[in-house]
Amino acid sequence: MWDTFSPGWDKWDDVVMATLGRVGDEIVGSLAVGDEQHHLDVASGTGEPGLSIAKLAPRGRVVLTDLSPRMLEAAQRRAVTQGLDNVEVKECSADDLPFPDASFDSVSCRFGFMFFPDFQQTAEELVRVLRPGGRASIAVWSGPEANAWATIPGEAIAAEVEMPAPDPDAPGMFRCAAPGMMSAVLERAGLHEVIEWDVPIVMTTDTPEKYWQLLTEVTAPVVAVLNQVDEATRNRIASRVIDAARAYSSDGGTRLPGMGRCIAGTK
Repeated sequence: MWDTFSPGWDKWDDVVMATLGRVGDEIVGSLAVGDEQHHLDVASGTGEPGLSIAKLAPRGRVVLTDLSPRMLEAAQRRAVTQGLDNVEVKECSADDLPFPDASFDSVSCRFGFMFFPDFQQTAEELVRVLRPGGRASIAVWSGPEANAWATIPGEAIAAEVEMPAPDPDAPGMFRCAAPGMMSAVLERAGLHEVIEWDVPIVMTTDTPEKYWQLLTEVTAPVVAVLNQVDEATRNRIASRVIDAARAYSSDGGTRLPGMGRCIAGTK
């Protein structure tokens, strides 16, 4: 799925990175990065926050991992464009990392945990490759009530298509949203002094129509539904999304609010 949608993520990278940038900054700030840092970024996608960390660690090493080779190709291109020669990419699963114990000074994972089949096993893997005293920092989404940018398309689809109730234990965007949930996961995995905090974000596009276009090029669940319905239904869904987004529009563009949650701790 991520391979299929990697061109869309590449195309919309400026918007996506601007949307998620503050969360990335919070992750980086919680890691106390030094110029010789050995850092692992898991579920890196097109490269952030790993690339930002690489800039702070010119004499260190940053490894970007992901299941999607095409996403990693985009990340590698960005590293080259930014003149970063301390970055390498590795295609692998987050719950089976091909690195020895205590390989890294720090570990990050921005918006990956909710898609991992077993996030406790994955947390234990992240802690395993972290050296004693090292820091780990992750981000997940807080609840749907705080993320209009993500719930608008789902509400539009639900108004037109009968959808089965989501399995709360299946991978999904808000699976890790409960306050304290991921702190407990990381503590069980072996981290201490765990803290969590919410980080507001804003997705900004020029118009509501551009927001809809972005959704259809980067959001797999939306596209999956659109591929299963007739053209009239697709058009009604599009109209509902654009109308809802218009409520968040002004002369400065369409600004849709959201909320991430960062969690960090020490091994």
